[in-house]
Amino acid sequence: MSGRAADEHRQACESVNFLKNFESKLERLIEGGFKSAFKSEVQPIELARKLAREMDAHRAASISRTYAPNEYTVFLSPQDREQFAHYEDGLQRELSLYLLEHARKRGYSLISRPTVDFDTDDRLELGLFGIQARLADAPEAEDVQPVEPQAPSGHTQVYNVRDLQAPPTDLEQPGARVAARAVIEAGDRRFALTPPSTVVGRGRDADVRLDDPNISRTHVQFRVEGGDWIVADMGSTNGTRLNGGSLVAPTPLRPGDVIELGNTVLKFVLE
Repeated sequence: MSGRAADEHRQACESVNFLKNFESKLERLIEGGFKSAFKSEVQPIELARKLAREMDAHRAASISRTYAPNEYTVFLSPQDREQFAHYEDGLQRELSLYLLEHARKRGYSLISRPTVDFDTDDRLELGLFGIQARLADAPEAEDVQPVEPQAPSGHTQVYNVRDLQAPPTDLEQPGARVAARAVIEAGDRRFALTPPSTVVGRGRDADVRLDDPNISRTHVQFRVEGGDWIVADMGSTNGTRLNGGSLVAPTPLRPGDVIELGNTVLKFVLE
């Protein structure tokens, strides 16, 4: 091989090696980027949503009331706990207020203001967190029973932020009869009903807000009981009508039922 040919061969080999090294570095960079993308930190909104879910899942019924847990412990990985360190007390207060409002919207009774405590669990990885809900100091005079099958005492529900792309739409426990997907139609508008309950009214606290001055701020509630959709008036000023008659007690709904509140007519539809 001549000197010129040898130089050309050497340059070609160097070019190939450079490309291989570049591709290898690029591959490692991309792989590292994807690994980072899938290790997300826990966000406060995710905690709020899952705390509300645990409240719904662990509510308990007495003779005349439905009680909700009032003590919550959130278990975080060391990395996630560290990111909240500089505003942990404020975040706990905000989550407590969120649960208080959630209980009010759902019509739950609370023994005391909800408390939210943080704890560190070294077994948890970044993006994983656990929640333990507890109904403390239940009234001794009342026979309080779980509304749905509950986990044993001390059970901690663990969540992964990768699974929290959207808020839950079904809060039924395994083995329970799941309510069918349902919507209410108001003319050409459709509103999805979300288990365990959806409140309709004109106020900011309603899940579905209707612009009708004759509707109360929280007027009517659609909720799931035993896998069926129930409609109940929430003590509205002008009352509610179901299929032309006054709605005087919580009533199971059937497809096509018509609910009238104020000047608004709603139709119950199963999907």
